[in-house]
Amino acid sequence: MGRSVDSPGVRVALDVSAVPSRPVGAGVYTVELARHLARRGDVALELVARVGDGARWRTIAPGVPVHAAVPGPRPARLAWEQVEATRLARRIRADVWHGPHYTMPVRAPVPAVVTIHDMTFFDHPEWHERAKVLYFRQMMRVSARRAAALVCVSRHTANRLREVLAPAADVFVAHHGVDHTRFHPASPDGAGADEDLALLARHGVTPPYVAFVGTLEPRKDVPTLVAAFARVARSYPDLRLALAGGDGWGLAEIRDAIERSRAATRIVRTGYLPDDVVPALYRRAAVVAYPSREEGFGVPALEALACGAPLVTTTGSALEEVVGGAALLVPPHDVEALARALHEVLDDPARAAALRAAGPERARSFTWEASVDTHVDVYRRVARADRAA
Repeated sequence: MGRSVDSPGVRVALDVSAVPSRPVGAGVYTVELARHLARRGDVALELVARVGDGARWRTIAPGVPVHAAVPGPRPARLAWEQVEATRLARRIRADVWHGPHYTMPVRAPVPAVVTIHDMTFFDHPEWHERAKVLYFRQMMRVSARRAAALVCVSRHTANRLREVLAPAADVFVAHHGVDHTRFHPASPDGAGADEDLALLARHGVTPPYVAFVGTLEPRKDVPTLVAAFARVARSYPDLRLALAGGDGWGLAEIRDAIERSRAATRIVRTGYLPDDVVPALYRRAAVVAYPSREEGFGVPALEALACGAPLVTTTGSALEEVVGGAALLVPPHDVEALARALHEVLDDPARAAALRAAGPERARSFTWEASVDTHVDVYRRVARADRAA
């Protein structure tokens, strides 16, 4: 169906149709994958996008063909994947189809690579809308049976995938990267501090503050952070909590937690922050807290480390794999433990300084170039196997 894999560039159809206009998590991954694949000479990339979204992807991946043919509404988009995607793959003579968000065309005419970000649709269905749980469980089973290869974003996710679905295909681990040109520590000489603080002030954030970055949804366990902050705030009358991120579902619990905290006037909800503001938020934070109950990777934790922020996060998921010894770790959903860790950073300047130094060193090995190298190896492997079959 495709071209010889010995010719320059394996032709990869990358489905980017699930990426929202304000990407987070898996969306950031897909954007960076497209951006970096577009720069390589050993991949002939073709992007499959939503109707009306072509201009964005032509900016992200200049010179790459963009097929803006996928309907926007989720039900229609998922139906399109099962019918029209197979026709498109044939028409563009793809060697590989890559579904970067759990799913693939069931009858893909070329080898399919599927990325699995986490297993929460199986392990914690209560954190997702019921309709999504039913659909993605079924499609993840299909991917486990039919994909030519599966890519997981951490060893934690790969191990859990093997335990739950016993996939037929090989499973590869490709950690996320971080853009070190954007996410970097504060300058030792203080350069850039005024610019950072001015950016933050426009969004109602002024030091000192504890920062959280992420979608406000149940798995991030923001209510536990709010309760821990309320305890710490008694000792620090000027300290604020900055909650940065778009609204997910299940916001009522977060609103209730803020109202109950007796610290509501010191909690700032910034909403989704522009790209240039997020690194400033990390850099100027007294501490970054990421109390997620489960992560397949944990991009905000890695970004915080890269910016030299003292980080407090949780045990029991891929976050331990990502942060190594460069952060304080507490059990998830434990208000007392989280409050103690926040106090430890706030009360001990030497401890905070050690964490600030450890973060960038840990983050240095996580690059999008390394992640994409692994993806390209997988593409070539499955394309070669298909050609030989």
